Amino acid sequence: MNRRELLIHAAVVTACAHLAPLRAADKTAGAAKTGGDRPTALTRQQHWVAMAEVLKPSLSEVSYSALNVVAPRQAPEHLLGVAMKQQYDVGELTNKSFKTGDSFIVDFGEHYTGYLTFSLGWQGISCDAPVRLRLIFGEVVTDVTQPLYPYNGWISASWLPDEILNVDFLPQQVRIERRHAFRFVKTDIVSTSTNFCVTFGQLQVRAVSSAGQDRLAPARYDSDLLKNIDRVSIRTLHECMQTVFEDGPKRDRRLWVGDLRLQAMVNYVSFNNTALVRRCLYLFAGLQREDGYITACVYEQPEPRRGEVVLIDYAALFGSIVRDYLRASRDTATAQELWPVAKQQLALALKNVNAQGLFVAPEKDYVFIDWNPGSDQSAALKGLEKQTAIQGLLIYSCQEGIELAKSLGRNAEVAHLEETVERMKQAARGLFDEKQGVFVSGEQRQISWASQAWMALADVLPQPQMAQALTRVMSLPQAIRPLTPYLYHHMVDALIHCGLSQEARTLVEEYWGAMVKTGTNTFWEAFDPKKPMSSPYGSKQIDSYCHAWSCTPSYFIRHGFVRR
Repeated sequence: MNRRELLIHAAVVTACAHLAPLRAADKTAGAAKTGGDRPTALTRQQHWVAMAEVLKPSLSEVSYSALNVVAPRQAPEHLLGVAMKQQYDVGELTNKSFKTGDSFIVDFGEHYTGYLTFSLGWQGISCDAPVRLRLIFGEVVTDVTQPLYPYNGWISASWLPDEILNVDFLPQQVRIERRHAFRFVKTDIVSTSTNFCVTFGQLQVRAVSSAGQDRLAPARYDSDLLKNIDRVSIRTLHECMQTVFEDGPKRDRRLWVGDLRLQAMVNYVSFNNTALVRRCLYLFAGLQREDGYITACVYEQPEPRRGEVVLIDYAALFGSIVRDYLRASRDTATAQELWPVAKQQLALALKNVNAQGLFVAPEKDYVFIDWNPGSDQSAALKGLEKQTAIQGLLIYSCQEGIELAKSLGRNAEVAHLEETVERMKQAARGLFDEKQGVFVSGEQRQISWASQAWMALADVLPQPQMAQALTRVMSLPQAIRPLTPYLYHHMVDALIHCGLSQEARTLVEEYWGAMVKTGTNTFWEAFDPKKPMSSPYGSKQIDSYCHAWSCTPSYFIRHGFVRR
């Protein structure tokens, strides 16, 4: 055992001791549910969580100053309907004073994830009362130009990015303790006394990230648009790389399986931080449910713990993440260690496949695929008919699992999977509508981009036929389109998979390019070019405008829109 391995071993032992009370509580709960404990499995999971803690990265911290004081202007040509105009350089802010009812907006010029600091002073007769401020943090212009309240979304309003700050004594150096994700900060002076005004200076953000340097940036691009799309993609990933791959630094600030898969793909062609991917894989493996499923998300703070929900499509894709990690890192030992978890996710998902080879959705566990606009969670989940898409996704996931097993010399363990895949493909072909030339889904025979994308990635039909289905669905006005970049990613991937590289590039330029043209620094959680103010959460105020699953254009651009 070399020095590095000894250090890791010692750190794991220490972490295990620290996490023992947490795991003991899980063990007690599990024993109560199952009638007995499972010491081997729990010890293994405890080890994985401990390994994840050892791999927790240090965050780099860099301070940046605000650049300008800005004001909104109406911009009908802008997708968001508003843009910013510069009023004056932020250096002039120290010469200004503000009274009750005043406000101003500063622009940092770039999206940052971190902690705001500023100096607060006063001018006047006497500072005889506290000053009360309201700070609103904005990732995009609408965050600071449109009211946050009243709020009618179905996600908790506690995610809204505002702070009420009371400062008793001036002058004062102020530091906002809560981490925020923002480019713009609006400051409302809620109250002073009539005897003084407040002054501001040294507005800075202490920005944090674990990303490091983009090591693999292309020397040239085919167009300025692709260069800008790549730049914004990489910035999006950079901001989401914290002590895990967060889905969004504004919201939900946690690790999700589906987001991790896409983030890791872009990470391998940019920052190439394989240790962070390994940490995240260990967290999911170490926090499995009692039935063996990994949950759709996990939490870090205050202690690592599993999420509340299983998304079957996310769980099934775990093996694909491990396979990508193995190819990028050549870390066979970790892949071997995690193989049983990947295999188990497929086995659990396949319990929902009937004798004819069709997936039948269970009552309790969700299938995601994509959001739809909705006033509540039920509406957001129900708009897209998912039967055909999940059929293709499971076939794809099984094929990824088979290839992973072969890479690890475990061919015998997946022999039965090859038979299952063929049976599921045969059943899937029955979902193809010959007359319309596309796959349909559900009793209403819904046509969607999701169905075609996942059937293409699963190789259910010969590639020329699938290529026709993909181009056909994109021309059908009644077809359900994606709402999020998550599903747009899989559509682009499917086009490339079927030899339609130019169509894939055009889709990236049109969809992500439309966001770039708004002047955004990061890509958004949900975006419908035809309805830019639509949201899956019932309110745009809660949307994340720096979201992990939107960063994948860099993956395609840096691979030249060529099938991998």
